[in-house]
Amino acid sequence: MIDTHDILETINMIDNENLDVRTITMGISLLDCIDSDIDKACTKVYDKICSYAENLVKTGEDISREYGIPIVNKRIAVTPIAMLAGANPGASPVRFAKALDRAAKTVGVNFIGGYSALVHKGFAPGDYALIESIPEALAETEFVCSSVNIGSTKAGINMDAVEQMGEIVRRSRRAHRATGTASAAAKLVVFCNAPEDNPFMAGAFHGAGEPDCVINVGVSGPGVVRAAITKAGDCDTHGGRATSSKKTAFKITRMGQLVAQEASRRLCVPFGIVDLSLAPTPAIGDSVADILEGMGLAQCGAHGTTAALALLNDAVKKGGVMASSHVGGLSGAFIPVSEDAGMIAAAKSGALAIDKA
Repeated sequence: MIDTHDILETINMIDNENLDVRTITMGISLLDCIDSDIDKACTKVYDKICSYAENLVKTGEDISREYGIPIVNKRIAVTPIAMLAGANPGASPVRFAKALDRAAKTVGVNFIGGYSALVHKGFAPGDYALIESIPEALAETEFVCSSVNIGSTKAGINMDAVEQMGEIVRRSRRAHRATGTASAAAKLVVFCNAPEDNPFMAGAFHGAGEPDCVINVGVSGPGVVRAAITKAGDCDTHGGRATSSKKTAFKITRMGQLVAQEASRRLCVPFGIVDLSLAPTPAIGDSVADILEGMGLAQCGAHGTTAALALLNDAVKKGGVMASSHVGGLSGAFIPVSEDAGMIAAAKSGALAIDKA
């Protein structure tokens, strides 16, 4: 039975608390595009993406209009390109980046992720060349995003990759200055424990264990969680505030699942996961730092910040799992200083420094 209160509450979340579906991301496997002839491989990549994602943007816009739910981005994630580049040892992987960029422009998505390499246990054929090409690839494309996974809890950290990525980040920044394009470094993520079903850019890629094509949805609601904690008032952090966060995460996840299932049905593509990640924006009231301060911190970065963040992530994940069996991706809190008004204020005041980050 539909509860009128729940409907009105959801409308308020969208209108006043910055709730939105951050992205519908189509994951596409490119493993069947591997070819020793790089020209043929790039053509296969372009053709497959354009065929599978032809109606992705229109479908997202139709769902947003019909349900009144803001869907901010429509994106694509593909198989880590290093897996394709290994079959072309003498060719520049940048050619794959340009094929991805052309495909993104053709289908009209905001970003395409997967110019990636997974090197947490070591370098495979194609990995080293792709990593070295990242600055050039990102500087010469508009929509391509890149990521490199350099460590995992099970395998440890690939220290050679750490050293290499430090230089790649510096070179990416210099490439941006030289070309005057959108910042290459802003389209690059260095991961540990990268999930294979992450729909968020710039770190999205379509893992080798994923289906041929799948729809993932990322929902973001830091403003909604902050409002719930504020409404909870003066109560026990581990009890009342955590419970309020779980209940809110449950409601947000249900909305994300509705959008994901509808997109899956209309595109005839399997539904993958809902990623309930609290991704902030610079907008007032859409800040993870504000949530942490609402939990009792004097200011983000003060003593207790890490504990408060751990409690928040735990509550969000538990609430999401109760709402859907298809929760995945990161499903945690993004805390980028450059994108969070509360984090920016904390950094300016000196409360949040590099040692805490």
